[in-house]
Amino acid sequence: MAASVSPVGSATTSNNGNVNYGPALAALTTLFFMWGFITVLNDILIPHLKALFDLNYTQSMLIQFTFFGAYFIVSLPAGRIIKAIGYQKGIVLGLGITGIGALLFYPASVVISYPFFLVSFFILAAGITILQVAANPFVAILGTPRTASSRLNMTQGFNSLGTTIGPVLGGILILSEIASASERAEAVQLPYIIIALTLFAIAAYFLWVKLPEIQQETYKKGAGSAWDYKHLVFGAIGIFVYVGAEVSIGSFLVNYLGLPEIGGMTEKSASMYVSVYWGGLMIGRFFGAVMLSENSNTSKAKLYLALIIIGSYILGFSLTHDVALAAVFLGLTIINFIAFKLGQNKPNRTLAVLGAAAFIGVVLTMLSSGWFAIWAVVCIGLFNSIMFPTIFTLAIDGLGEHTSHGSGILCMAIVGGAVVPLLMGVLADTIGVQAAFILPAVCYLYIVFYGMIGYKHNLGES
Repeated sequence: MAASVSPVGSATTSNNGNVNYGPALAALTTLFFMWGFITVLNDILIPHLKALFDLNYTQSMLIQFTFFGAYFIVSLPAGRIIKAIGYQKGIVLGLGITGIGALLFYPASVVISYPFFLVSFFILAAGITILQVAANPFVAILGTPRTASSRLNMTQGFNSLGTTIGPVLGGILILSEIASASERAEAVQLPYIIIALTLFAIAAYFLWVKLPEIQQETYKKGAGSAWDYKHLVFGAIGIFVYVGAEVSIGSFLVNYLGLPEIGGMTEKSASMYVSVYWGGLMIGRFFGAVMLSENSNTSKAKLYLALIIIGSYILGFSLTHDVALAAVFLGLTIINFIAFKLGQNKPNRTLAVLGAAAFIGVVLTMLSSGWFAIWAVVCIGLFNSIMFPTIFTLAIDGLGEHTSHGSGILCMAIVGGAVVPLLMGVLADTIGVQAAFILPAVCYLYIVFYGMIGYKHNLGES
């Protein structure tokens, strides 16, 4: 799940930096886990609420439209709020608003109102947006600058852990074979009450813990604008289509796997494959952390890669409880490893290769049926892994004093998670779910273009 990245300044401490911020970093890591967990639950609630309110696909995709639309609406105000009250209070505020949004699922389920649910989704996402704007800088400054990248990769890994575990628990607690509307509505109450209480508990901790102050870096006003950089503009489009494709596939997975010609699965059974989809993204991010580093050819790096491959089998088995299915996931992980090798340790080339692999996966799932179609779409999670951070870093490269503005533009482009799923919903209602995958296929083709050409500062470069 995409997590926005905020430009940061420097931190000040009261005792020459000799402070143990381990507990604070651990608490911040739980934030990444929580917003990954909360965001991916949308993939479980979409089919659940679709059945509860007898919605068509377009109407059910209003959930993602509302949720990711909050990023577009709240991002800029969130930045102003954080500037006024500070990053630590911003974290507390974000946690509080997210908790309130989670609590609102209770009355929404009592009155059984879809508009009420959508309001709850918006408030939930508004809190997460503030939380991301406030929390990301702290991860970067809790330690030495030399290890900042390592800390950010670690927290992103826990974000992916949340997106992997979320569908499993959501499937158990929310999805069932019950037919009663009131029982379906009540199924969301306990999970979201637990989420709210957890968020409030973390907020209480951040009211107490001592964190360093962040001093914003100031730049001398330069000529021109971030919009003058074509590779940034192309990158913003890349973020838009990537988040849109990632969210669209996750949102449709349960309903897609329930089609008779694909898997004929129940919602609860299909939720397991949603976890495999997001688990693949986590495995791919670990590959990227090792294979796109400067020390990718060392013996230690090779050991890490071997452990990741072994870990993929363990993950596959823990999610599917099936030796054969876990072996299939392992095979797909090895294909993902080969794709990274084809990238030759170059971010843009790796992005293009993975974009092409994801495109092939979407096309295969459109043209096939049964188990082949199932695994063709599930494996896309592996290829999605490093797309967001790679597009982001390529797009802001060389912006200088316009970096902050460029970063804001890219974060606003996350609104693709609102627009693309809604358009895919319209297509699904018009031409069918399987054919509607043509939209994410086009999105991945654009990502191939960006990795090959669009990332260049001068498109005439060789």
